[in-house]
Amino acid sequence: MFSERFSTLPPYAFPRLRALLDGHAPGGEVVNMSIGEPQHPFPPFVTEIVARESAGFGRYPPNDGTPELRAAYADWLARRYGVRADPETQVMPLNGTREGLFDAALALVPETKAGRRAAVLIPNPFYQVYLAAALGAGAEPVLVPATPETGHLPDIASLPAETLDRAAAVYLCSPANPQGAVAGRDDWRALLALAERHDFLILSDECYSEIYRDAPPPGGLEMAAEMGVDPERVVAFHSLSKRSNLPGLRSGMLAGGPRAVARMKQLRAYGGAPLPLPLQRAAEAVWADETHVEENRARYRAKYAVADEILGDVPGYESPAAGFFLWLPVEDGEAAAVKLWREAGLRVLPGAYLARDTVAGNPGAGFIRVAMVAPEDDLRRGLKSLRRVLWT
Repeated sequence: MFSERFSTLPPYAFPRLRALLDGHAPGGEVVNMSIGEPQHPFPPFVTEIVARESAGFGRYPPNDGTPELRAAYADWLARRYGVRADPETQVMPLNGTREGLFDAALALVPETKAGRRAAVLIPNPFYQVYLAAALGAGAEPVLVPATPETGHLPDIASLPAETLDRAAAVYLCSPANPQGAVAGRDDWRALLALAERHDFLILSDECYSEIYRDAPPPGGLEMAAEMGVDPERVVAFHSLSKRSNLPGLRSGMLAGGPRAVARMKQLRAYGGAPLPLPLQRAAEAVWADETHVEENRARYRAKYAVADEILGDVPGYESPAAGFFLWLPVEDGEAAAVKLWREAGLRVLPGAYLARDTVAGNPGAGFIRVAMVAPEDDLRRGLKSLRRVLWT
């Protein structure tokens, strides 16, 4: 039965957090640092466009996106990565990237490979949709530790050849949620070489690609083109949620080879929810504008500096290379989260809730994830309280 496929899913992270904390009174003015919901301003022209185009709410929106929106995707990929994508056959809109990350497994992962149950390789810790997607496709999820020892990236090359041979896909998140690690060019070359050798697909979650310190992180399509590998080898996912502080717009996109995109479009025609037309019109303009993205990135760079100032000498502290999370080492993530809530009103997420137990333990158990999305003054106050409670 389809429902039985999901019987091994753990409870989702945020209901678990509510169950952990809501029986306790907060010990101070509440600062929510548990959820990665951007709070910087989004471009003001968004509301103007939605209002101007509001008559479009009275029409069914185009499932494959307006021609102008698809062109905006292709133009952005060319500007950002130097990648040429056909707007007719190699890009498509998503109602948030979570939709695409889930549907990609259903559309692109076979149930068997090389005569055996297919495997989907997932970093551990991970964005929880990866696990549900693998199970929904009937594949075996194979969790690959992403720990300080591996640079917080999954060491795919360490897997046995038998596992790699039946791997149908690997989810890679770079910049990584929750650790903020970035897959560099050498990492990408090694992964793409493995994918070519063992014939698996790379589902590249690049939703944090525009929040970084210095050099822009390389992307999967960029590296595939540079190496001249099969253009069907990578499907990349991007979003306006973090780049443009528009999580409520639900404007995501994917780009990949024509065959993969055609399969995704076919599935979406039956089960997807297209973005309303006024929101598509707004998204066209947002994808075309970089000024607000540069301003957003500058705000996060200032927050990196605040975190380094307050926590830089904490044992095991690693300043993130990208993204907007701190992945802080603690003795026990759940105990630390309860202590911070009860003593300071700080709401953080235990790292174990973003990972899964294995025979080697839970690689997130000794961490908390702290979202740096609050206004800078609130962030500074919250991080000072965090340091006081846990490290003084």
